[in-house]
Amino acid sequence: MSREAEIDAFLGRVWKPGAPWRPLAADASFRRYFRVDGEPPTVLMDAPPDKEDVRPFMAIGEYLVDNGFSAPRLIAADIAEGFLLLEDLGDDTFTRLIARDAGLERTLYEGAIDVLVELHRIAPPKYLPVRGAPPFEIPLYDDDALTREVLLFPDWYLPARTGHPTPGDAGAEFEALWRAVFPLVRAGAETLVLLDYHADNLMALPGRHGAGAIGLLDFQDGRVGPAAYDMVSLLQDCRRDVPRDLEEAMLERYLSARPEMDREAFMTAYWVLGAQRNTKIIGIFTRLWKRDGKPRYPTMIPNIWGLLERGLEHPELDDLKLWFDAYCPRDQRRLALPGEPR
Repeated sequence: MSREAEIDAFLGRVWKPGAPWRPLAADASFRRYFRVDGEPPTVLMDAPPDKEDVRPFMAIGEYLVDNGFSAPRLIAADIAEGFLLLEDLGDDTFTRLIARDAGLERTLYEGAIDVLVELHRIAPPKYLPVRGAPPFEIPLYDDDALTREVLLFPDWYLPARTGHPTPGDAGAEFEALWRAVFPLVRAGAETLVLLDYHADNLMALPGRHGAGAIGLLDFQDGRVGPAAYDMVSLLQDCRRDVPRDLEEAMLERYLSARPEMDREAFMTAYWVLGAQRNTKIIGIFTRLWKRDGKPRYPTMIPNIWGLLERGLEHPELDDLKLWFDAYCPRDQRRLALPGEPR
């Protein structure tokens, strides 16, 4: 049976036989999304089970809803087949709204900050229930996980840039330098990190109030880790330029709402995690192109270099800055990768 026929069969079992559906979006993973017509409209997530696991999305989504946040409500699931039928939160992402009316930008970002303030006041659980499956253990965003992510840079980006594998001693030095700074990101109690908390994945939901006024779309990779991480995702967004004055104002809004936090330690964590995230994304976007055949991602890498270079100016990252300067000099960073489609 084709995947399309499997979708029709799933919808016939759990929703409405013959319900028409059409492509809505795809993301950097193997997941696809479809809007299912009807009253009310719904969204189908298609996550091929040999490549994706829908249980984290189910568990974290229901946890968010239970705590007053606006993740899409789960209507039906087939875990074995990799299908979820979800509440349709509409089309008003921050990205689209700001493109239509730039005057909305500050209000939207204030709402996103307020969601993080509320989320970070809740001690994260270790296990979450999953409908029809054993409980899901939320992964830890520990030093090993952070390290695996930054190693995507020497594993994927540098070979694409230079045409040869990264020397073993250079890779070992890179890992050691990162591990030396990761203890700095543990400022304050750890939180549920949604991981891809940025304008493309946040929605305005008129008629809802408080933290529920912001729709949350992408959280299946959530884990327990540093509170500053989702601030980085939001304010150092590789897909759009967040104005510096807005970044500063939103950092102040968050810290003013959490006076118990050590401001200096939090800001150090913010810059270290910013460098970590942007290093990771350069590696991921290179891999998406080289391994997965997705040609648009390398075109965003020059902008990410700008964000990374800002982060590397923090004094705690001086040694890492020297490493980057040695193995990927500034005059090469914004050049197209060899073979990159244009």
